[in-house]
Amino acid sequence: MTVTHEQRMQKKKTVVDGKIAAAQEERGVLVINTGNGKGKSSAAFGVVARALGHGLKVGVVQFVKGRSDTGEEAFFRRQPDVAWHVGGEGFTWETQDKERDAQAAQAAWEVACGHLSNPDIGLVVLDEMTYAFKYGWLDLDVVIANLLSRPPMQHVIVTGRAAPQALRDAADTVSDIGMEKHAFQAGIKAMPGLEF
Repeated sequence: MTVTHEQRMQKKKTVVDGKIAAAQEERGVLVINTGNGKGKSSAAFGVVARALGHGLKVGVVQFVKGRSDTGEEAFFRRQPDVAWHVGGEGFTWETQDKERDAQAAQAAWEVACGHLSNPDIGLVVLDEMTYAFKYGWLDLDVVIANLLSRPPMQHVIVTGRAAPQALRDAADTVSDIGMEKHAFQAGIKAMPGLEF
C-alpha cells in the first residue's frame, strides 16, 4: 500500500499536536546564540522586534561593540520600550587594552544586572557577552547564578562565539550558528543595513 502525502501529513500533525499539548509550562527562557556563523546578534534583534510586538519591555546590553552607528541601535533607540546600552570599547584587537576592556565589560554587567532584576523587562539581550568569559572579564558562575535567578517570566538571549559549556548547560535553547561562507572572505566590506 502506498502512503499518500495526506497520510504522512496527518501522521506528522498527530505527533506535533501531541508535543504542543504536552508543553504546558509557561516561564522565561534562556537562549544562547553561538557559533562562528553570521547572524547571532541579528537573530536576537529579530526577537526584540517580536517581543515589542507583544508589548514586552526590552533591555539590550552590548558587551563588545563600541560603535553607535548601527542600524539596529538607530531603530530600537526610537522605541520607547527599549533600553539600549553600548557597553563595549570595540573589538579587542582594536582596543588592545585588556584592563580597559575588562572594566567596560564589568560596567556593562552592572547595567545587565539591573535589567535581570527588573520584572517589568520581558526580554534582555546580552549581545556578545560570551567574549567576557573567553577573556576572563566576568565570572561565569556568578553570571549563570544571576541568569537563573531572574524574574520567572523574563526571557534572556546571550550572543557570541564559543559559549562556554556551563552556559550552554544552563540554557533552555542553544543555537550553534555555523558558517559556510562569508562575503568578507571574498573582499566585500561590511555593508550598512546588512552587517551593521
